Amino acid sequence: MASSADDLHNIETPVTEAIIAGRSLWDDARRRLMRNRAAVVSIWVLGILCFIAAFGPMLWVHDSETQSELIKIAPTLENWHLLGTDYVGRDYLARLMIALRISLLVGLIATLVSLVIGVTWGATAGFLGGRVDNVMMRIVDVLYALPFIFFVILLITVFGQNIFLIFAAIGAIEWLTMARIVRGQTLAIKNREFIEAARAAGVSQVDMIRRHVLPNVIGPVAVYVTLTIPVVILAESFLSFLGLGVNEPLTSLGVLISQGEDEMRDRPWMLLIPAATMAITLLALNFLGDGLRDALDPKER
Repeated sequence: MASSADDLHNIETPVTEAIIAGRSLWDDARRRLMRNRAAVVSIWVLGILCFIAAFGPMLWVHDSETQSELIKIAPTLENWHLLGTDYVGRDYLARLMIALRISLLVGLIATLVSLVIGVTWGATAGFLGGRVDNVMMRIVDVLYALPFIFFVILLITVFGQNIFLIFAAIGAIEWLTMARIVRGQTLAIKNREFIEAARAAGVSQVDMIRRHVLPNVIGPVAVYVTLTIPVVILAESFLSFLGLGVNEPLTSLGVLISQGEDEMRDRPWMLLIPAATMAITLLALNFLGDGLRDALDPKER
């Protein structure tokens, strides 16, 4: 009997503590996320990478655009060329930090664009339903059929090649999946009791979407955002590898990998270093996304 009482007490204690402390869903999700070692390590890694990308070029002794007579030298402590120099004598570490900044910037801005458009489009289509939903989602289907590379080449032909086109092209494609995810979540909750109560209370459709629908789709959206950023970074790297991405004097991880491919046999570090940087960034983002998915899953409670 004593053992059963102790077991019952152990079961009730976390529940009692949660009730007394008034722990919300987000507090509980944060605690579960912090217990995920891979996600915590990924947060630290991403924080360090973001700090390097934001402040590294300003703190480093070499400028990313200054050329010298030291062309394609190996990593050395002499003159503080820790990662060597590139094909025109620029410090490779400075170039790498600029490349990391551009790749993360493209990933964040394009994902933000897809987030705003996709969430608004998907929530509106799913909540209104009927003909509006059919028309809006058929537009999504038509855009899905548009080849990504053809769309980028069309933009470059009309407007010229610049970094803002990369934001526009990638963001204009990635929001389609976001819209479908949000629409599916909205369809699942649009007929729930709290939505019916808000409708009976005379709340407008815009307010119901803003105050009741969107807060309930934040969990899946947050997970998808962390998984979209690496997809966007890979897309930008692919375009830069083909010569359709970032132009000099700017650079990105895709540009450095493309340039390193030509030097792979004689100077492998020029390929391995940016490739390893991209791999670490993508792995950290994916581990963080997996951690958020587990933390926000009600079944894990």
